[in-house]
Amino acid sequence: MRIAVDAMGGDHAPREIVKGAVEASRAWPDLEIVLLGDEAAVRAELAACRAAPSPKLSVVHTTQTIEMGEAPAHAVRTKRDSSIVRGMTMLRHKEADAFLSAGSTGAMVAGALLFVGRVHSLKRPAIGTVLPTLGKPYLLLDMGATVDCSPLELEQFAVMGSIYSRAVLGQKKPSVGLLSIGTEEEKGDSRTKEAHALLKANPFVNFAGNVEGHDLFKGEMDVCVADGFVGNVVLKTIESEARAISAMLRHELTRNPIRILGALLVRGGVRHLKKVMDPEIYGGAPLLGVNGTVIITHGASSHKAIYHAIRVAAECVREGVAEKITSRLSDMEKARTSGVSALPAEDAGAAVRPEVPHLLS
Repeated sequence: MRIAVDAMGGDHAPREIVKGAVEASRAWPDLEIVLLGDEAAVRAELAACRAAPSPKLSVVHTTQTIEMGEAPAHAVRTKRDSSIVRGMTMLRHKEADAFLSAGSTGAMVAGALLFVGRVHSLKRPAIGTVLPTLGKPYLLLDMGATVDCSPLELEQFAVMGSIYSRAVLGQKKPSVGLLSIGTEEEKGDSRTKEAHALLKANPFVNFAGNVEGHDLFKGEMDVCVADGFVGNVVLKTIESEARAISAMLRHELTRNPIRILGALLVRGGVRHLKKVMDPEIYGGAPLLGVNGTVIITHGASSHKAIYHAIRVAAECVREGVAEKITSRLSDMEKARTSGVSALPAEDAGAAVRPEVPHLLS
């Protein structure tokens, strides 16, 4: 299996990207990892990690980089020798099984649509993010790939999220919630109400109904569906609040010697909580609905985030997530035209992923 990695994307490229790739290559020697970027810079970072190019860890030289502030569509059309475009091209021509980047999210989405293409019958792709809760982690989508969604697109997001949850997160029968302003069917705008009706009648989704903002961390669902505007606001609000709480805790727990002593007594629990709440262990955000495995990681990704993103990319390829999405959406389209209402058989082969801890474990 060959995983292409954008070595030039992100705030800490190429140092952290290369380091994460080296760690992944040592952990999973069956993988072939291809680093795309400025060859001299990548080789220098490989040397710093006491690694060298090899058949299992190779370098593809590119002369351009798409910066965060560039217009995504224009950049992917004009910078054909950028690391993102070259990665997408490799994916399109089956020269790589997956591609991941910590670079511009907009360029990743635009590049995937232009060079890799959407799954047949899919309206728009979705970015999913795995979030920890009081129980099990769940997938929230869309994170911004499709800002204005139709009810049909929300329904398709639910189908794709269910497949990812089953294949990668190990949930045998993922429950799906639709983010709204109330749990009742009649709550929400006209788009949400119509999406609710579609999901309720869909035999390919284990629909649990509407969920509200205060349900997001109860651990009672496996997939939460929202349009890209709402999903992106939710994610960034969560990230901001997490940073604020962390800063407030540090301030309060070090205000006097007694509090410092108390902090030392609960140090083990705090460490475990920090580990489980660390977004970098969840492996980046899959771009679901394109003809290949595309993983988007945070711009500030460290080597640990890249390591786990490579792990998730490999899991997506092994479980055939893109192929299952293609098949399921085709089945859904056929069922809708023929009036089939029976539930489909669950996908076989999905296993629980012990590498992703639960909060209460």
